[in-house]
Amino acid sequence: MFPFPSTPLPPLAALHDRWQPIGSLQAIYVRAGKAPEPRSVAEAQAIGGYGLAEDRHASLLSPRQLLIADNGAYRRWDLADGTLRENLRVDFPVRGLASGDLLRIGSDVVLWITFVCEPCRLLERRAPGIVANIGRDRGMLARVLRGGTIRRGAAIAVCRAIAPAFSDQWQQRVQQVACAVPGGAWISYRQLAEMAGVQTAYCRAFPRVLAQLPASVAARVRSQRSAVAEAPWSGAGFFGMAQD
Repeated sequence: MFPFPSTPLPPLAALHDRWQPIGSLQAIYVRAGKAPEPRSVAEAQAIGGYGLAEDRHASLLSPRQLLIADNGAYRRWDLADGTLRENLRVDFPVRGLASGDLLRIGSDVVLWITFVCEPCRLLERRAPGIVANIGRDRGMLARVLRGGTIRRGAAIAVCRAIAPAFSDQWQQRVQQVACAVPGGAWISYRQLAEMAGVQTAYCRAFPRVLAQLPASVAARVRSQRSAVAEAPWSGAGFFGMAQD
């Protein structure tokens, strides 16, 4: 298991002739703080390395800053608007995207596709019976590489297999993060969960997953209660992909 990322991202400016038109942006949703429902907006500000301004999922350390779903999933599953809790809804099949692909929205914003958004019990409450069958139709998660204004109706282009890829298996992502912790540093279970893109409820399974790694690596992950006085690893460099 190698530290992530294993390959650097080329400068975005060098990709100008590799973008392929793929579709357009149909809807934008932002869910602020503890608001019970996302709100539909005509435009939103994307912040490089952080996510959408004012959105509850924005985070420097998360691989799941945005969720992208498509119109086809809504038609196939006969879903009410906003059921999937996506940030962006597009008019092309997101199941055709892969981790490591880049999406350019309009002329400025670039997103890094990270991994499939797994169905959860909250989705089941909104659409009973869907979790067992929806699979990749839930959507793809992404980070913001280059910020700017995202506008409804903007053209979208894709650049395939450019950025480092994440695994869709959460156990492998947990191991990727653990392997990236520098020697002599440590990371808390909670931060490991955030950087691997899993809920904190998964922390109870971390010892079993980390036991598959060398003991010296697994020892870098600690509960907050057993941690040393020094501050934990900041995560610097793990998502060091944002570019001008």
